[in-house]
Amino acid sequence: MDDQTTASYDDAGFGKSSAHGSQFAVVVVDMCVAYFDDESPLNLDQPAVIDAVRELVASARAHGVPVLWTRVEYPQGGDGSVWYEKVPVLSSFDAGNRLAEWIPGLTPNDGETVVTKQHASGFFGTDLDQALRARSVDTVLVCGVSTSGCVRATATDASAHGFVPFVVREAVGDRTPAVHEANLFDLNAKYADVIPLTDAIGFLS
Repeated sequence: MDDQTTASYDDAGFGKSSAHGSQFAVVVVDMCVAYFDDESPLNLDQPAVIDAVRELVASARAHGVPVLWTRVEYPQGGDGSVWYEKVPVLSSFDAGNRLAEWIPGLTPNDGETVVTKQHASGFFGTDLDQALRARSVDTVLVCGVSTSGCVRATATDASAHGFVPFVVREAVGDRTPAVHEANLFDLNAKYADVIPLTDAIGFLS
């Protein structure tokens, strides 16, 4: 972000660091084949994100921290929603489409909550809020894709639901660096803290 923009936000008081709570959870947003497959129109070409998410999930499991997953699925032909009509490529997530499947080697374990959604936020129209509260979670580490879409919406709604959100920089990705960085900047200014993977793993341990 350019110096003038950064100075403007700093002068207005945006970007205050948040204090994390005592009960963490990792929320993995939409880590499916569609975003990492050369034949997919949604391909982000960001394989390093897979490695970072895998490392974060492994650390959470090793320390007994809950891992919750979101995924998108529509009935064949869609659900008639405004979002589905606006973005026809969401047909990649029609039931039965291989692009909607989990990435090999990065899948939920037995007993880990999986939330199926039809909108950007992992909270909208789902029981993610209840699942987190049932585990006494107060702080969420958000990872997955895409930064400007479902990651942003989920982190913003986490804050709205009273959870302290941290977005893990290396473990999120988007179609272009410009879009990715602009959204991380705005998230960090207003709705969440954007932190490096090393800090996130430090929280978990």
